[in-house]
Amino acid sequence: MLFETLQAQAQRLTTSLAPLGGEGEIVWYRWGSGPVLVLLHGGTGSWRHWVRNIGFLAESYTVLAADMPGLGESAMAPGPAEPQSVAAALAASLAELLGPERSYDLAGFSFGSNIGTHLAAIEGAHVRSHTIIGAASLGFLRQPVELLKIRDKQGEERMATHRLNLNALMLKNPANIDDEAVRIQEWNTVNARLRSRGFASGSSLKDQLPHVAAPMRAIWGEFDQVAWPHIPERLAMLHEARPELISQIIPGAGHWVMYEAPDAFNAALLRMLQAK
Repeated sequence: MLFETLQAQAQRLTTSLAPLGGEGEIVWYRWGSGPVLVLLHGGTGSWRHWVRNIGFLAESYTVLAADMPGLGESAMAPGPAEPQSVAAALAASLAELLGPERSYDLAGFSFGSNIGTHLAAIEGAHVRSHTIIGAASLGFLRQPVELLKIRDKQGEERMATHRLNLNALMLKNPANIDDEAVRIQEWNTVNARLRSRGFASGSSLKDQLPHVAAPMRAIWGEFDQVAWPHIPERLAMLHEARPELISQIIPGAGHWVMYEAPDAFNAALLRMLQAK
């Protein structure tokens, strides 16, 4: 599996939550060299959401991918389970890892786009650019997505249920739901303690837009199950709020756009990262 190969190639880094009054660690993985690019995964996720992008991006950047607090290998952030506390924990962690003169590009997927926007607001000039991918929390009504429960299922039935849930929420084309996607979904689900799904409602990301100093970019899959069919309205709002915004819709892809259409996504993100 690609994620196992990437994990073996990475440097694993940790920072303690104790200075913030918490317990345990935040876990990061690092690849490549060059300017730093920080990647934040989606809800009920881990760094594994980026498995089809890390190798490409690490050719040009030092890729630093988090397991965000309460997800993957990272402990819960202290304080209430809300975007601000998660972002504050990440800001402190990055300050420890990268130092006071830190400078990095930031990209967040789904839940990570919400947390990333709070993080960019905290970090100010430390963030060179901020890319939101498959973003919710923009003040628009979401299409209801019904997911099947997996807790009571085992074996093939459990894996089949993961495939149905991936098709309902994450990937548009069932043919793109391969064994790796299912294994990533299973690992992420088992290791999620933070219940992040409720963060997607409301306008938490939108409310932070005036406080972000970095230039912003946005990417959606054409058939993003969270935003479809109202992606143009989301983009219109973002372009009005952030006139410098560079945006792209990736044809044929669903919510987990960087997994379903990695070549198109990688090219789009690199173009945005290198834009002046």
